[in-house]
Amino acid sequence: MHDIVERYLEALASADVDAVLALFAPEGVVHSPLYGTMSAREFYPLLFADTAESRLTLRQVFRDGDRGVAFWFDFDWTLRDGTPAPFSVVDVAELDVDGRIERLHIVYDTAPLRASFDHATVARRQ
Repeated sequence: MHDIVERYLEALASADVDAVLALFAPEGVVHSPLYGTMSAREFYPLLFADTAESRLTLRQVFRDGDRGVAFWFDFDWTLRDGTPAPFSVVDVAELDVDGRIERLHIVYDTAPLRASFDHATVARRQ
């Protein structure tokens, strides 16, 4: 379980769409408090387009049998316009029988960064 977490965080930090999608089942879904619910194939290109830089610090991994893992980390996120938007987050991954992510639930408080996020992404949405 630690292997998938490490590979996921490495792919996320380097904004490597192919590497992160390789960890997901073909129909993998992400539930994000900022972006909503969408396929992993839609979510990660949007996230990476909105990101100038990110540094991740793993705090702890929690395992639930062979099909579930949650990981708590600090996401030192810089939006594409240079605005810092750091937060602490818990990602909860539901895995398929092959160990790929079927559903990823991203859990954090968006209130401190919602205005900055909305301002930085308004041009993309228009």
